[in-house]
Formats: sequence, C-alpha cells, structure tokens
Amino acid sequence: MVRLSKLTDYGMVLMSCFARGPAGSLHTARELAAESKLPLPTVSKVLKELLQSGLLVSHRGIQGGYRLVKEPDQVSLVEIISALEGPVALTECSTNVSGLCELEACCTISRNQQIISHAVRDVLAKLTLADLIQPMRLTAIQGPQGNLVPAIRVTGRVQ
Repeated sequence: MVRLSKLTDYGMVLMSCFARGPAGSLHTARELAAESKLPLPTVSKVLKELLQSGLLVSHRGIQGGYRLVKEPDQVSLVEIISALEGPVALTECSTNVSGLCELEACCTISRNQQIISHAVRDVLAKLTLADLIQPMRLTAIQGPQGNLVPAIRVTGRVQ
C-alpha cells in the first residue's frame, strides 16, 4: 500500500492551519496543537522538520511563533511531503539513486516504475497548500487522444 507516514499527515494538517490563517501571521506550537487536536510534542517535532526544510520560519520571544515562508499558493504538496518523507518515489528504483535495489540490473519494470513515480510527483507538484484547504473532487477530462483521464477539480480549477 502506498501511504504517507503519520508524521507527514500531521505535517499536512499543520501546514493547512497556517494556510487558513491571515497571511504572515505567527502561530505558536501550543496554538497549532489546540487547533489541530494533535499532541504538543508531536506538533513540536513536525514544526522542527518543517523549519529545517525551509518551509517555515520561527520568531523567538513572547510574541514569537512560526509562519510560512511563502504564500500558501506558492507551496506545493510535493515540497511538504519531501520535507517530511524525503524524495517522493513509489519504489527504491524510482528515486534515480542507483544501488538501492538489488534487482536493479535485471528489473524489467523499473523504467515504468519511474514513469509512474514521475506522474505522482507531477500531480503533487501542481497541487498547492492553498488547494489543500479548498473543496476538491475527482473528475474526468478529455485527454489529447479523446480518452477520459482522471483529474482533480479544485474550486473551479482542474489539475
């Protein structure tokens, strides 16, 4: 099963809290824990990783807290996931790092695995934090050959 870790899921939840707030506003770990209903130690751990990845900045002091570095519509979901999981790839061989898979030399599907991983990365790169907090629905659009292909509709925008 392809699944994000709980930490990454929590990271998406916390980043959505930032996106819902006023632009440039500071949020403390305690406020984020209360809003997200996540334990404070978990929130602190996720915030530390998001801070180290450059998605957040922190300000110390009594009026301190964390804020987004970029506007929500400028933060892709692939950036958030990569910050917490590492490179987005479905298999070891689709990371473009050789030597991770013992079957690398004889695998007959590694190229296709790379293509699939690229497609997943591409979708996640097109979706933003701003999209994450908007209603979404899965739809189908007509592809270049006239066939129907799945698409995600986000408040009037199709990805």
